Amino acid sequence: MQTSTEGLIIRTRDIGENDTVVTILTKDYGLISAFANGSKRLKSRAAGAAVSPMTYSRLTLYRGRDSYIIDDAKAVEVFFGLRDDIEKLSLAQYFCELAGEFAPENTDAGEFLRLLLNALYMLSEGKRSASFLKPVCELRMLAYAGYMPDLSGCLKCANESPENPVFSTTHAGFFCQSCSPVSGINATLGVINAMRHICTADDRSLFSFKMPDSSLKILSEISERFLLSQVERRFKTLEFYKTVKDV
Repeated sequence: MQTSTEGLIIRTRDIGENDTVVTILTKDYGLISAFANGSKRLKSRAAGAAVSPMTYSRLTLYRGRDSYIIDDAKAVEVFFGLRDDIEKLSLAQYFCELAGEFAPENTDAGEFLRLLLNALYMLSEGKRSASFLKPVCELRMLAYAGYMPDLSGCLKCANESPENPVFSTTHAGFFCQSCSPVSGINATLGVINAMRHICTADDRSLFSFKMPDSSLKILSEISERFLLSQVERRFKTLEFYKTVKDV
């Protein structure tokens, strides 16, 4: 059965000399894997940028019993601004790995796709900094995947606006400093409010807020540590991003 869709290529794996298996994040089908047979041959319709990582492509697929086969592919957006900046490129690769971890398979994944496309566009065009986009994407993907922290109030006394909140990755929420039963990450009310915005804002206003660098640093620490505590695994792309950041 033939079907047409659009999706972001988030991962590729070579098979033999000419063929490639690509992982695609699509709106209607979520994460799917497809064979790009003959993708390395110059005359192949699925060759080149259209099946390269971090390319948004229009695809014609044949669906077999166990897998998809790419019959035709045309690049829609290549995000050229990522290709000549190692920090941007490595962060984009991390975002793609996160999508591969959290986005659903074979079902609607429009929220994940919109988030990833918007983040890659802003990163590619320099609309927002890498240090801003990283925690926003981490927390938003966690929220979409059902890992949203409890940000309604102190987990012990329910105070919504503590002056010196402490975020606990173990408890997936924050405490007033006087209520905290464990050590955590010292935050500010501004950081907690930013987290609330990231987890609940609509797509149009998600990236619209600003915060000082000192608060952004705390937000980034919380988002990364909370994410890693939830998945209990390493991300090689994150580790590589850290080695090239600000080099």
